[in-house]
Amino acid sequence: MFDTTAPAAPVVPTRGRLRPLGLDDVRITGGFWGERQAVNGTATLDHIESRLESEGWLPNFDLAAAGTLPEGRRGREFADSEIYKYLEALAWEIGRTDAATDAPLEQRFRAVVSRVAAAQETDGYLNTQFGRPGQGERWSDLEWGHELYCLGHLFQAAVARHRTRPDADDGLVAVARRAAELVCGEFGADGRDAICGHAEVEVGLAELGRALGEQRFIDQAALFVERHGRGSLAEIEWGQEYFQDDVPVRAADALRGHAVRANYLASGATDVAIERSDDGLLDALRGQWDRTVERRTYVTGGQGSHHQDEAFGADWELPSDRAYSETCAGVGSIMFSWRLLLATGDARHADLIERTLFNVVATSPAPDGRAFYYANTLHQRVPGAPADPEGTSKRASSSLRAPWFEVSCCPPNVARTFASLAAYVATADDEGVQLHQYAPASVRTTLPDGRVIALDIATGYPADGGIRVTIADDAEFTLTLRVPAWAEGATVRVDADDESAQHPAAPGVVEVRRAFRAGDVVELTLPLMARTTSPDPRVDAVRGSVVVERGPEVLALESLDFGADVVDAVVAGEPVESGGQVRMPLRNRASGEVAEALLVPYHDWAQRGPSTMRVWIPTA
Repeated sequence: MFDTTAPAAPVVPTRGRLRPLGLDDVRITGGFWGERQAVNGTATLDHIESRLESEGWLPNFDLAAAGTLPEGRRGREFADSEIYKYLEALAWEIGRTDAATDAPLEQRFRAVVSRVAAAQETDGYLNTQFGRPGQGERWSDLEWGHELYCLGHLFQAAVARHRTRPDADDGLVAVARRAAELVCGEFGADGRDAICGHAEVEVGLAELGRALGEQRFIDQAALFVERHGRGSLAEIEWGQEYFQDDVPVRAADALRGHAVRANYLASGATDVAIERSDDGLLDALRGQWDRTVERRTYVTGGQGSHHQDEAFGADWELPSDRAYSETCAGVGSIMFSWRLLLATGDARHADLIERTLFNVVATSPAPDGRAFYYANTLHQRVPGAPADPEGTSKRASSSLRAPWFEVSCCPPNVARTFASLAAYVATADDEGVQLHQYAPASVRTTLPDGRVIALDIATGYPADGGIRVTIADDAEFTLTLRVPAWAEGATVRVDADDESAQHPAAPGVVEVRRAFRAGDVVELTLPLMARTTSPDPRVDAVRGSVVVERGPEVLALESLDFGADVVDAVVAGEPVESGGQVRMPLRNRASGEVAEALLVPYHDWAQRGPSTMRVWIPTA
């Protein structure tokens, strides 16, 4: 049964081990992620809209409404999707900040929706690249046309709007519904037996179906998922695995091909498995996640080791200097992991989300929120060149963060992730609340039996390992805290009128069950000492090297701190911490000199100007 009054969250399954808490339940109130949300809301969203206008991608909808296309159309075939991701980010930001109906954010949202709605055809078709005289016919290039992909992002934007402002009269949800009905008619069981070359419509349809209570949208998502792997798309130079069209989803043993496509498809397939109670499909997806994380994922959480096809490599193929690790693949990985976490409650999924958030998603934007990494290398061999602040870079060609790209999927993907981030902090079940990601936050929710749960979280994480949870209202429930896999030696302490005790907290989760009184405190302490990590010996590219980590953060060595090209750096001792900084004794292979060099969080690299950089440092 659908609950169309669901939490204000991107994913709301009808069944699963855990129930998501949305922006109406959780507020991030400061700290590492609060600062990034603030920059996102005050700078990044403005920057994105400005570029969508100046690049002509948003005006494409005006040309479509005026009937003058294809003349004047600008941008790639998938440019429409960036407007939809921007709308999704705006919708979550409006919900996050509880913006009033006359607030500038709301007015901007409505203005863009009106331009999009004006371009929709009477039968629901919506695309600026296809379907008019002088353009390709509708659905005529399913390999590369991205028509369904763009609509998938439209559907996700509509979900965000429906869940944050269910009574809004701007029309976006109606636009999405008409487009989804067209897709079901065109590609349903009696229609075209085909798929899109870039998965995304699956996850969009599934969540739109949940939000609007439309089973046929979920059924259509299931059809698309099951059609993958039959070789219906044309053979290309990278093989049909690029599209995930080589092996049926339930028969695959790992994610493969284009990394963003693979994660989006896995996310949609998880949605389908949950809604159709298909435990066989869910088990297959869990197995794919396991193998992909073990053998095809970088220490940063990044995914994709091939530049030419933006794709996964084979097992253990993880070269640092050729790491593609696209920011959008990181967002897709979080989408997939979050769905599995909701389905199973397995803390390993939250561990990967944390690793990816800190070391991929947080790495992409510059501190001012107006420049971005598209790809995230783990070894920069040549100092980068600053990007033209007014220019448009080719994707992944910028060796420093760039303000915009010819393919700018990553900036709005980061924006929608940051705007909705509070929805990934906590969940609930019949017994209580679970905390998965740590940030200063407030949690206010009601359990199915009517118990009101109110928590306030104070932490300096990741700089500090103390997470202090204060109970704001009397209630008996179970508080579950994630203990990351790296946090050996963690402890949990309960301070209450009738108890003051500290206990060890092994990696996984720790549960505290009691009749809490307002003012009770549960404090989780995670050890954040710098540690060295060795690679799996089957990863040829970094055998004989170590990486330094501190808590969830991967650290990097830059030439600015080493005093020479990092290619000559060799480990000469253990990392040491002092004054909130981590330093590493290193030998310069060329000069023989040994000195301590500062290591910076990977997400902060290249913020002081061009440099060479490496994450894995040789031991000899």
